[in-house]
Amino acid sequence: MLETANLMVFYENALALNDFSMSVQPGQVVAIIGSNSAGKTTLMNTLSGLIIDTKIKEQRKGGERITIYGSVKYDGEDITELYPNERVKRGMVLCRERHPIFPESDLMENLRIAGYLRKRSEVEETIRYFFHLFPTLDRLRMRKAGFLSGGEQQMLALGMALAAKPRLLLLDEPLLGLSPIMQKSLVDAIRTIREETGLTIVITEQFARPILPMIDHGYVIENGMLTLEGSGADLMDNPEVKAAYFGV
Repeated sequence: MLETANLMVFYENALALNDFSMSVQPGQVVAIIGSNSAGKTTLMNTLSGLIIDTKIKEQRKGGERITIYGSVKYDGEDITELYPNERVKRGMVLCRERHPIFPESDLMENLRIAGYLRKRSEVEETIRYFFHLFPTLDRLRMRKAGFLSGGEQQMLALGMALAAKPRLLLLDEPLLGLSPIMQKSLVDAIRTIREETGLTIVITEQFARPILPMIDHGYVIENGMLTLEGSGADLMDNPEVKAAYFGV
């Protein structure tokens, strides 16, 4: 379903991704594990096409030069140069880190705005499913998103991504900065989505312990390079992964 081959991304002369290749099959949950500045967000921006927008903006203002090598294929089609809105139309949706939402709009308005490309019936169906995943938010339907807690905003951001009806869901560090209780709620929701819908999911995380038990395959990156890959069980048992990402 998704394949990257020899991806390299430069910001001026700084190498953010170095010869990175990966493969994601339909229905899989695949994790990209790495520390801060390992290249996880650069990878997700490259997969989603956001880096294309950033590259164009930087060129227009004479700013940082961004260079991309390698390829991204989705359903067998090379989409390396495809704009992000076209990728969304094809079903590739990114839920970005630090839950970007519309703070002045209420929770329901955020969900409906996110589904602007879909039929109203599809959006309403997703909204019902959202409250199935996060029933505690039902009482906050009319609350301004800016007044939600960080964990509640992350839940909303996930719901907004689902409102776009993805076939491939990209989750960039959804657990970042959340309390253990909120982390568990998000992990449980992701597991439920996988079990109930069969949605293909790619997730990046620094805190690997909660997500490794539910993934089919994982990639560990350091300084933009692939250093290790394997099943969730294999990575859970790897002493190097435990030392680096489990705090043991």
